[in-house]
Amino acid sequence: MPAGTMFAKFKSTNVAASTAPQSVADGNPITQYFEIGKPVACAGPELVWRIHDAYRKSDNKECSVFIFEKKIAEKLHKPRRKETITELLKSSVKTLERFRHPRILQIYHTVEESADTLAFASEPIFASLSNVLAFHESKTYDTTNMTPAAGGAAAAQAQAAANTLPQRPAHAKEYTFLDMELKYGFLQLTEALAYLHYSGHVIHRNVCPSSILITKRGIWKLAGMEYVERMNENDLNSSIPCPPWSNRVSKMAQPNLDFMAPETQSTSKCSLLSDMFSLGMVICAVFNNGRPLIQAGNSTSNYAKQIESLDDMVHKLMPRLPIALQEATSRMASRDATARPTAQLLQLIKYFIDTPINALKFLDVVNMKDTQQKSQFYKSTLIEAMPLIPRKLWWQNIWPMLKSEINNNEVLAAVLQPVMLFVQEATLTEYDNLMSATMKIIYNTPKSIQASVTILENLHLIIEKTKPEDVTTDIMPMLFYSFDGSTIQVQSAAVVAVANVFDSIDELSIRRMVLPKVKMVFEKNITDPKIVQNVLMCIERVMDRMERAQVMDEVLPLLANIRIPDPDIIMRTVRIYHKLFVDKTYGLTVETMATNVLPLLIPHTVNPALNFEQYCYLLEVLQQMLEAIDRQQRNKLKLDNLSMASPERHRTLRHQFSTDNMNAPPFNIPNLRIDQRKTSSAEDMARKNSGGSGMLGGWWFGCSPSSPDSNFLRVGNVFPNRRLSDNTLMTPKIRIAPSCASSPGGTPGSGLPTRRHSSIGPQERRGSTINLSPPTGGSMPNTSSSVPFLLSSSMQSIRSRRQSTVLSSGPLGSGSGLLQQLGSGMVRQLTSVSGTVSPVPLLRVNGTRNSHSNVRKCPSLNITFSQ
Repeated sequence: MPAGTMFAKFKSTNVAASTAPQSVADGNPITQYFEIGKPVACAGPELVWRIHDAYRKSDNKECSVFIFEKKIAEKLHKPRRKETITELLKSSVKTLERFRHPRILQIYHTVEESADTLAFASEPIFASLSNVLAFHESKTYDTTNMTPAAGGAAAAQAQAAANTLPQRPAHAKEYTFLDMELKYGFLQLTEALAYLHYSGHVIHRNVCPSSILITKRGIWKLAGMEYVERMNENDLNSSIPCPPWSNRVSKMAQPNLDFMAPETQSTSKCSLLSDMFSLGMVICAVFNNGRPLIQAGNSTSNYAKQIESLDDMVHKLMPRLPIALQEATSRMASRDATARPTAQLLQLIKYFIDTPINALKFLDVVNMKDTQQKSQFYKSTLIEAMPLIPRKLWWQNIWPMLKSEINNNEVLAAVLQPVMLFVQEATLTEYDNLMSATMKIIYNTPKSIQASVTILENLHLIIEKTKPEDVTTDIMPMLFYSFDGSTIQVQSAAVVAVANVFDSIDELSIRRMVLPKVKMVFEKNITDPKIVQNVLMCIERVMDRMERAQVMDEVLPLLANIRIPDPDIIMRTVRIYHKLFVDKTYGLTVETMATNVLPLLIPHTVNPALNFEQYCYLLEVLQQMLEAIDRQQRNKLKLDNLSMASPERHRTLRHQFSTDNMNAPPFNIPNLRIDQRKTSSAEDMARKNSGGSGMLGGWWFGCSPSSPDSNFLRVGNVFPNRRLSDNTLMTPKIRIAPSCASSPGGTPGSGLPTRRHSSIGPQERRGSTINLSPPTGGSMPNTSSSVPFLLSSSMQSIRSRRQSTVLSSGPLGSGSGLLQQLGSGMVRQLTSVSGTVSPVPLLRVNGTRNSHSNVRKCPSLNITFSQ
């Protein structure tokens, strides 16, 4: 059971339960200073001290009170012995008060005496080592454990010894030593003996489990100073006289015979190395399931017999010990005192050289260090060692020391580093029972800048373990208050904290508290890249919890004020814009994109600080926005055009649907052929012969309506912007041949009247797919590639030409052209060059007339044939 939980239970007990243990100390003056609870352990010679949980009335400090009831010694049947035991115990407490060392039991209040009791107070004690090992001692004897076999007198003696063994307290039954805990405990005892031997110049003489106390922090403390012998500083390497164990003296007034050095019993002398023998026997008892190797049963004769076979028992026990500890333990348990190592030498063996052990050692004496040494230890040494330390020691050893430093503002920032590691690794139950009360103190305590930053940066870890009601009452006020600080570090950390814990903040607080405060921090530090980065991260996280109007009114202007070309800042800004663009709930319009967003993002396309991936992402977002703008604007313009009144509706579409831009689908006109172009001299000859009723001249230059050529296709009238004077080469001839048998409604024929085209000059020879080969047989091949040439390729060449002056003499009136003749159904076809005319199928053209032009413009050309 954790020490804190156990003590809390003690304080919460009712009055009826608490009066029982207090009756033991009734009349003792110590009750004026301490509130005494139930007994939890026992220690001392024959375990005569009863250890009670307690706390000091003046400051509520947790402690333990040791109580000795004098009536326990009355069974000695000699009143003088009762007084002897009382004086012995009183002197031991006085001796403990003189030796102040981290490995010696610390006394809080000196011994107080009444008619019935002795009592003193010390640091909080969990149990004695004897209590912890009692469970193992009560097990049945095993011959493999170097103990007497069951049967006969030995069995009876063993049973009697078992009946007299101390009973382990209930809470100690769950106590199991870890390897590191044992290693550190043995080292602590070695350090205690080194201090007593070389600083205190005394021999302890009673190093045994009942003299070793384990605090609630898991620290092993040496006590039991009833039998110490003082030495001269110059005689540390020599022996001094000391009384052996005797049956004539009460066992309560003598050291534990099972752990006594053999030279003391055989020669009545002891030395510093006698304590090392006792320590070796303690180590053997721990690894021997709590049983000492020598079990004399307070009989000197049994002791003498068993000491002869001690070497064999030690040798058999060695495989149970860690390899690095075997040699040292074997030498300490040797009957030859000169073979034993000293306490100073024992500390240097490889077994004790360990990084976690060094960290725990420093933690025990951290109160003796200055502020700088403390800070360095908490920030680096302890953080590095904690992953190697078992969790049991975290809560038992480390956490109590960290709690004691919470009120020290000078080292609080450093202490919070391992505290945050505790928060991260603690279970919900551990945090609630052991840490929550301490964390509340931290929230409400004035802190340094670095301490505040540490709390804010780890606030998301704390909230994960904190109850929701505590988050609202303790954590959020501290977070909002941090924005009002005067230091940039705290404000920036508060912005980061909001981004990390935004799920725990209600929407009302985000709108009314968070966003205004974040904007304030941004405006004060608009040129600081780190703070701007944190602000953008915060906004990106909390946008989903904000209203659309607030985003448009406050977030967009904030983004527009960012002028730092840092790639990370640019990318985070682009992500926010992209989020606004993709999520339609924000309602980012194309007008806002075109006027407020794109002008800010486009300059970053040439930012040399962007890498390839960042550039590609930026360009992708820009393209998506431009495509959205293009789609909406196109649809809007089309709808506007369709809603305009006629003929104004067609005015804006004139260029789009003009014949210059038409891309008509392929279709067939029977017997249409384009011959090779003639030279300019041939053209001049043709012009000279066109004055009378000649076929070519009459058709080309627009003769009277009675001319036989009047019904020919008037190609020249289709191109009103072309002047014959601009031509330098003869235009291709266009012949209308009689319909072949293969054409619907056609008649056989062979001759083709020749017409000239004025759209192509000598310098404009163009590639085309038009069939320019001469006709074969008596008919023209029915090709579909001629019309695209006339309607697209040829028209492209005359866009820049000026209007021709020869359009006023057409046979159908001024300005009549090819399309007019097609529309009027007056097209005829010559059967021969001699001028004989035969009717051909009518070509009906459906089109619309533009009232603003002499040339018919048609968005589509539909030609139907009728017989």
